Amino acid sequence: MTTQPLLPVGEALDRLLALAPAIDTETLALPEAAGRWAAEAIAARRTQPEADLSAMDGYAIRYADLPGPWRLVGESAAGHPFAGRIDSGEAVRIFTGAALPEGADTVMVQEETERDGENVTLTGEGPRHRGRNVRVKGLDFSDGEILIAAGERLTPARVALAAVGGHGTIMVRRRIRVAIAATGDELVPPGEAAPGKLPESNGTMLGALIADLPVKIVNLGILPDSQELLESAFRQVDADILVTTGGASVGDHDLVRPALQAAGAEIDFWRIALRPGKPMMAGKLGDTAVMGLPGNPVSAFVTATLYLRPLIAAMSGASAPVPRTYLAPLGEDIPANGGRKDYLRAALIDGAAYAASIQDSSMLRTLARANCLILREPGAPAAHKGDSVEILPIA
Repeated sequence: MTTQPLLPVGEALDRLLALAPAIDTETLALPEAAGRWAAEAIAARRTQPEADLSAMDGYAIRYADLPGPWRLVGESAAGHPFAGRIDSGEAVRIFTGAALPEGADTVMVQEETERDGENVTLTGEGPRHRGRNVRVKGLDFSDGEILIAAGERLTPARVALAAVGGHGTIMVRRRIRVAIAATGDELVPPGEAAPGKLPESNGTMLGALIADLPVKIVNLGILPDSQELLESAFRQVDADILVTTGGASVGDHDLVRPALQAAGAEIDFWRIALRPGKPMMAGKLGDTAVMGLPGNPVSAFVTATLYLRPLIAAMSGASAPVPRTYLAPLGEDIPANGGRKDYLRAALIDGAAYAASIQDSSMLRTLARANCLILREPGAPAAHKGDSVEILPIA
């Protein structure tokens, strides 16, 4: 079998993203668009606020009339503005969010005033400058300004911003169809017991790992170690991404790659300079992007975090699909690294990162206790307590 050089982690991601198929757009109501990525720039269709508004409950006045007194001539509430104009020596009772009356330029807070019938007097320090306690027209944004750039994720705050900006719908990419298959005669469904068999965990784990992304998961279940049956299953896949776990290496029972090729797939790469997760495969089956992840659950988790999630985000229109890393001090010493980029399971405790003492990739409990991965470049020297290391938060 042909040997392929180990691809650097970053180059593998670039090549995988280049395999991504084009995804159609759709227009959704704001609640349904939340969590997607904007497929186009969203510009304001109105100015916010549309007029000068009061930021406090109190009295709208002319700053030049300080220190008063004033004669009360009306009231302005949110949605019910004062209809007239105030003249010198006049005040309007005003509430937070209400439009400032014509002629007024300042708001006195009610705690610093005293009212006797229609007479208002200042009892406190009063406004320190003209325009005090006023939210001026366009303070947040003006009509035509870009509120959300194309490729930004529609967080709750951005959905609210789009609503206030005059939008009821947003254009996004449709959900990504992700087919997930576990392979191996040794596997049984979760909850079933059989001597010599292993409960299948990757399908459940991967589904949970991408559940916050705009996907439709197609569970292909457990596929047997039969090239003929694997080829048949792969030919029937109708998805944007096909993810397999197990059988992607080069052993006698690793049949995923030959089965994919027999089904018509073109394989781009199948070895990465990564630990854990070296035997990851990527290619194209028709219009479907294919990822063959290792069967080892920890390796599958790491490769899905580094590659599957960014692929889905990129196909969904994200302008920055790669997860951000951060710097944190080490809580204790770690040894020098070997020739592959290493992602150590670790826990961030009181701001310091502690690598798990045993990094065997078979240990799911260690992964379950981790909340970050420590990134170690190939050939990195030993690092010591207090040294800054790059970390990737994980769920």
